[in-house]
Amino acid sequence: MSETVATPVVKSNKDANVMRKLHIEKLVLNISVGESGDRLIRASKVLNALTDQEGVFGKARYTVRTFGIRRNENISVSTTVRGEKAQNILERALRVKEFELRESNFNSTGNFGFGIDEHIDLGIKYDPSIGIYGMDVYVVLGRPGRRIAYKKRKQGKIGTRQQVTKADALKWFQDTFDGTVLPPRKKVLRSVRRGGAKKTKGKK
Repeated sequence: MSETVATPVVKSNKDANVMRKLHIEKLVLNISVGESGDRLIRASKVLNALTDQEGVFGKARYTVRTFGIRRNENISVSTTVRGEKAQNILERALRVKEFELRESNFNSTGNFGFGIDEHIDLGIKYDPSIGIYGMDVYVVLGRPGRRIAYKKRKQGKIGTRQQVTKADALKWFQDTFDGTVLPPRKKVLRSVRRGGAKKTKGKK
């Protein structure tokens, strides 16, 4: 009588699926000057030197007389980078931050952003005629198949498991760049920041 040998059941790891792998959909670099003119033109040259792309100027949505900003005035410049170039620029920017980000830098949809104080820290040679500019770096993460929710014909819906969460982005940052996630800063009341008396709960 022949004996039947039971084959071991191998559990499939859904996280090993290529459709589950996270990637950088786009990297947005923004320099907000607050005014039009020569300063804004020089800021666009900084982005051009960093990305080899022409920046897009952003306009003010409304007038702010305190800062001398008029509605529809160009006050910022930004550019979007994708692919391997985005990965390289992000790694250079994170090196400036010593690969440390706070948990509050990440939002609920898996995107994250941070600021750079001086653009010369990214490896760009200092030019006295341009000066030094800071910039905002914003990263949008995604998984394959996201296009189905944005195409015009036969549009579909992305499943809950396929969507990027904050926990996914944190894990991707730690695994890809060996990064460190710091706890968020404690919020301080506006009255305390201005030197007023600290309010305690339950007392008048």
